[in-house]
Amino acid sequence: MKHLFGYIDWLFIILYLLIIGAVSIWSIRKSKASPSDYFLANRNLGWFVIGASILASNVGSEHIVGLAGTAAQSGVVMGHYELHSWIILLLGWVFVPFYMRSMVYTMPEFLERRFNPQSRILLSIIQLLSYIITKASVTIFAAATVITIFFPGVDFWTAAIILVIITGVYTIFGGLHAVMYTEAIQAIVLLLGSTVLMFYGLKEVGGWDGLMTSIPKSKLNMFPALSDPNFPWLGILFASPIVGIWYWCTDQHIVQRCLAARDEKQARRGTIFAAYLKLMPFFIFMIPGLIAYSLHEQGKLVLDDPNQAFPTLVRELLPVGLRGLLAGGLLAALMSSLASVYNACATLFTMDIYQKIKPEADNKTLVRVGRITTAVVVILGMIWIPLMSKISGVLYQYLQSVQSYLAPPIAAVFLLGVYSKRINAKGAFSAMIIGFGLGIFRIILELNKSTLTGFWYDFANLNFLYFCIILFLISIALMIIISLLSEAPSEAQLNGLTFATTVNEDKASSRASWNAKDVWLSVFVIVIIVAIFLYFSPLGVGGA
Repeated sequence: MKHLFGYIDWLFIILYLLIIGAVSIWSIRKSKASPSDYFLANRNLGWFVIGASILASNVGSEHIVGLAGTAAQSGVVMGHYELHSWIILLLGWVFVPFYMRSMVYTMPEFLERRFNPQSRILLSIIQLLSYIITKASVTIFAAATVITIFFPGVDFWTAAIILVIITGVYTIFGGLHAVMYTEAIQAIVLLLGSTVLMFYGLKEVGGWDGLMTSIPKSKLNMFPALSDPNFPWLGILFASPIVGIWYWCTDQHIVQRCLAARDEKQARRGTIFAAYLKLMPFFIFMIPGLIAYSLHEQGKLVLDDPNQAFPTLVRELLPVGLRGLLAGGLLAALMSSLASVYNACATLFTMDIYQKIKPEADNKTLVRVGRITTAVVVILGMIWIPLMSKISGVLYQYLQSVQSYLAPPIAAVFLLGVYSKRINAKGAFSAMIIGFGLGIFRIILELNKSTLTGFWYDFANLNFLYFCIILFLISIALMIIISLLSEAPSEAQLNGLTFATTVNEDKASSRASWNAKDVWLSVFVIVIIVAIFLYFSPLGVGGA
């Protein structure tokens, strides 16, 4: 094997990590020992940092490793999850006004305002569990995979432990300040570097036309037949937005960036900026996966594991200098993704659970508890890693399948919660606890599928996309039925938390925070997404 890095590569890697370290130290010195500053950067961030941080929080190891890997194995079908820019717009246009007016720290806190304290505690538990089995474990696994490819002498668990320690230091001491400012830098470097890699890869396969002709049509179709056992078009078309609404509009580690905005205008424009940035991963991570598949089929690239597609391309295609720059960006982005998970978990546990138990706790105690929470989440995430392969061998598919088991009830509760004033606490709590129970039950059965027969095997083997849709519909039905059979919430409790109960003054304030430019920029995002769908469909390059 050729030497991975030259002297210039090492210079770039060290220089880049030093810059990130300097920004982290600056952020740590700037931060104050208060919950508002530690968890929400003192609610004083502008649209650029918010948008870049939203993308950096999303584009982590599961994309660098998993998205390219699933493209190499299954083609572009999972790109549905990467074209969720329109859902980020939903966050900015629909949900942000309610979140900003409520002045909450967390999404569970918003549910308490809308419903009751029991809903808050339940959502906190669900989100913490989801972070452990979908975010912390996935991020550590993927990051360690990248490190072992770049540094062959380092084994998987050593790489994981090194990554955890380095990331934990600046997250624990710097809070959201350190996380968001380093994320903004890392997002820019990673996007630019990955774009360069895509162009080098396209050159290697004979350009865009060369790539499209070298890939089987089935891999270029985002709408597989209903008979497809993994990704039937009906399933992915409806299940993907359900997961997307949960992830982009209700998930703490994404929405937390908007809560840190100085006002509604900056939060919304941050989401519009993030929506444009979110269009890039489909090309700069998924297309390299197709390139890796094409080069492997031509015998020009050895690809033993689809999850190694992206880092292998970095190692084999980029010249000295660029290789080090992107490697540094990858390592920093991996840490960034993990850091955002750490901070979100610390916020959830501290503000939604610990503060409820110990309301007399002072600011220093709350910050200290947040730091301890980080360490616990890391350990639990590493314990879960060995079980991941039992659900799916491809990282990105594992991520989406597990999220499909946890997302539907939460997405349903938030959607109906802001759209309907008739939905009450009993309906929301029942939908969440029954939906969550069904999701966890499905995960347990899937982990033990090899021992099952009959109905239970069929239940465990039901396509994860169809299960997601069914669970979403069950959750909605439970909410509506139970709410209608019990007492309606009072107007005082709902004030400003649903469309029907928002006062005219708040509506006018929200209207004044956007203009025609914001609208047209949002519409153009949707036009681009439709164009991509048409291109990678039976009507375009994915046709027979």
